[in-house]
Amino acid sequence: MSPRTRPTDSRLRPARLRPADLLRLGLIGPRTRRLRSSLCALGISLGIAAVIAVTGISASNQAHLMERLDRLGSNLITVSPGKDVNNKEVPLPETAEKMLGNIAPVQKATATGKTTAHVYRNDLVPEEQTNSISVLATRRNLLTTLHGRLQVGRWFDTASENLPVTVLGDQSAQRLGISRPGERVWLGGQWYAVLGILTPNELTPELDTAALVGWPQATAHLGADNHPSAIYLRAFTERVDSVQRVAGATANPATPSAVAVSRPSDLLKARAETQNSLNGLVMTLAAVALLVGGVGIANTMVVGVMERRGEIGLRRALGARSGQITTQFLIEAVLLGFLGGITGLALGATTVLTYATLNGWPARIPLYTLAAGPLTAVVVATLAGLYPALRAAHMPPTTALRTT
Repeated sequence: MSPRTRPTDSRLRPARLRPADLLRLGLIGPRTRRLRSSLCALGISLGIAAVIAVTGISASNQAHLMERLDRLGSNLITVSPGKDVNNKEVPLPETAEKMLGNIAPVQKATATGKTTAHVYRNDLVPEEQTNSISVLATRRNLLTTLHGRLQVGRWFDTASENLPVTVLGDQSAQRLGISRPGERVWLGGQWYAVLGILTPNELTPELDTAALVGWPQATAHLGADNHPSAIYLRAFTERVDSVQRVAGATANPATPSAVAVSRPSDLLKARAETQNSLNGLVMTLAAVALLVGGVGIANTMVVGVMERRGEIGLRRALGARSGQITTQFLIEAVLLGFLGGITGLALGATTVLTYATLNGWPARIPLYTLAAGPLTAVVVATLAGLYPALRAAHMPPTTALRTT
């Protein structure tokens, strides 16, 4: 028999749906059940938004902290009096500041000293109402060593450090009701003019609640001695640890154990790490939100299978294969997860941007979060829709048609 006369195979062959056809079938559910699908995708989007917001706000906070440390410097070391075995404070020697300044890696050294004076808004305020403001003697190089700044006014110079003038910390100025230079305060039993007001300094918060006076003026009229109450050192960054190890013995060779040496930037980092440890709780809540969203998708898909049993039975009777039915319902679940992931990404990014802007932080969102957010939503939706899809695919046509 020649090839031309060979009979053709008249048996029907199962048709294959093209990807575009499968996509259109997958859109039937979301298009016909818009409210239910929107609420289902909302559960996923809230979980993704929570993940984006938590990681983004944490990253923004870290970036803000790093900017502050870069500005203030993480190479600051503070040396202050410690306590002996009897829990009594041991004053630093008068030579401590000079000896610490002679350490080779130390770039700058400065100090403050205690006084017996108190400061008040005027001479009519009772003596016991000090508002917890301390009066400190200060060196002229304190501001440059601490990388401090002034809100208003000016700092001490060679002439003003010998005059009855003061520079107030930020909180001290607020408690005294001082807002501009030139105003007077009652300090140590006489009037002092306010020379300037400092901006807050995270590395030296003790200066925010202090009234600073030039060292010569403080020793001459305010009962200050030459024993420093705090010495601030700026060291080369790569040698900070070395300076920190020898600072106690250098400041007080007789009793080095009675010297407190600290690095304020470590406190800031520890505070940030403590705050970040709480992110685990929020991430757990975000995971719960994702789980709830996944359960919502599973519930929607199961209800969709039950409502569309007649459609499933008819399609099976017309030759649709179980794999095509499975793919259709999986596409619906994946679409809901993808839409929820994209919406959550936008919502979370907006939250981070708004929060960072309100706090004056640089907005930062880790790139891995941007990629993992929608991907996680799709994975959760796929897992949630897998069982309903398989259930729909293995439903016998006769059973499905009888239930219409």
